[in-house]
Amino acid sequence: MATSRAVVNYFRFKRSNFVGQSILNQLSCKLPNKCVECGRAFSSAVLLSRLAAASGHCGVLVVPSSSNWKLSSRNFHVSSCTLARNKDYYETLGVPRNCSNKDIKKAYFNLAKKYHPDTNRNDPNAVKKFQEVSEAYEVLSDDVKRKEYDSWGATSEQMGMGGAGAGGPGAGGPRGGMHDSYSNRWDFQSTVDPEELFRRIFGDAGFKASNFSSEDFADSNFGFGPAQEVVLKLRFDEAARGVNKELKVNMVDTCPRCRGSRAELGTKAERCQFCNGTGVETIRTGPFMMRSTCRHCHGTRMYVKYKCGECEGKGSTVQRRSITIPVPAGVEDGQTLRVSVANNQELFITFRIAPSTYFRREGADVHTDAEISLSQAVLGGAVRIQGVYQDQTIQIPEGTSSHTRIRLRGEGMKKVNSTGTGDHYVHIKLKIPKKLTEQQRALLQAYAELEEDTPGVIRGIVYKKDGSKQCCEDSGQLLKSLRSALQGNNNENKVDVIGKKVTDNLEDTPSDTKRGQMS
Repeated sequence: MATSRAVVNYFRFKRSNFVGQSILNQLSCKLPNKCVECGRAFSSAVLLSRLAAASGHCGVLVVPSSSNWKLSSRNFHVSSCTLARNKDYYETLGVPRNCSNKDIKKAYFNLAKKYHPDTNRNDPNAVKKFQEVSEAYEVLSDDVKRKEYDSWGATSEQMGMGGAGAGGPGAGGPRGGMHDSYSNRWDFQSTVDPEELFRRIFGDAGFKASNFSSEDFADSNFGFGPAQEVVLKLRFDEAARGVNKELKVNMVDTCPRCRGSRAELGTKAERCQFCNGTGVETIRTGPFMMRSTCRHCHGTRMYVKYKCGECEGKGSTVQRRSITIPVPAGVEDGQTLRVSVANNQELFITFRIAPSTYFRREGADVHTDAEISLSQAVLGGAVRIQGVYQDQTIQIPEGTSSHTRIRLRGEGMKKVNSTGTGDHYVHIKLKIPKKLTEQQRALLQAYAELEEDTPGVIRGIVYKKDGSKQCCEDSGQLLKSLRSALQGNNNENKVDVIGKKVTDNLEDTPSDTKRGQMS
């Protein structure tokens, strides 16, 4: 390749025609040779060819008329890299030189759609532009050809080093053998038909098989295409329990005017004359033959001459339809559900769930808060809370502190992708009264005097010399009575009665309550 590059850079873009015997260059310098352009005589055909290339002459090598040698014609064409540079494939596609293969294909997609002959029937330059775009894509989409083009300004095929091929050095026929080494041109001719290249990438149906505007259905005043993704908003309880939601979406359905016949009223489809009713047409490009789907009937074997004005001969239009979406129980926010609708169409539903003011969700588990009083936290008890699917009663153990978490197994959300349900976690919040009655204050002061291991001090409570505590505030006769009762003087029977009533109330708690587990 380095030798070829040196030769390419040495010669300029000139074309020289030589007439002489095939073996003339191998003879000694005895025969006179003459250049027709300048009339100078030379004794070597090789010298003549070099001078002709250097001076810009297109020399014609003449041998004496007395010779009986059979003359043959050779065409020798040399060029510099500026030939390929005249065709900047990156500029043709409108992409930078450091672009990716994805960018090249995207640019070709847009330009092929723009200059395709089927969409530019009235533009005579569209075919030429389409061929240029196809040629540029054929080179830049191939990693090997693109590397050669970036390095040398041309591919090996463009420089005549593409190996055996049609008219190449290894080909048979009258232009095979040594003669082809002089007949190769460096003006690149694509080996793939532009239309064939387009179909190879985007399918046999051309625009029909791609995302172009010409689909197998017609647009309508409802929109340009069927709905593919829909966002469905749900409440928390709807997502937890499941619900059937009604949606109005755009769908492709049978044309209401022609009822799918694609023909205007009073007419009908006929057998396709372009493919003889086979649905497949044969395209000949030189010696090559290609079979593909018929471009006129699109493989349906029937050709519609007078197309329906509503569906434009497509048989289907975009229509607004009301469908029912079954929302499964336990669906999560942002989850996407694929639903099959009419005519083998698919609809992707993305759920957006409004947050709940009571429940906090983590996957299939839910978290809630439950407030308990000071006496419930100290003495224990029970509290009834709201559940996901039903209300629950949880037991509060004695000495429950704030932020304690109680776990209710299997009482969370249903799992969509598997069986079973999550758990319900209840977070205990201790509710402290902000205002106290006289009796409540006296009771708490009496309890504070008897409390042990108090961290710090209590407002209104002082320590005596013997280590006991006493309320320094004057709470009246009520606190004195409580002190006396707590010391066991005169009120033992009353305290026993009060304690018995509290115990009876705890035992009368309904038996169907569900005891939570501390976690």
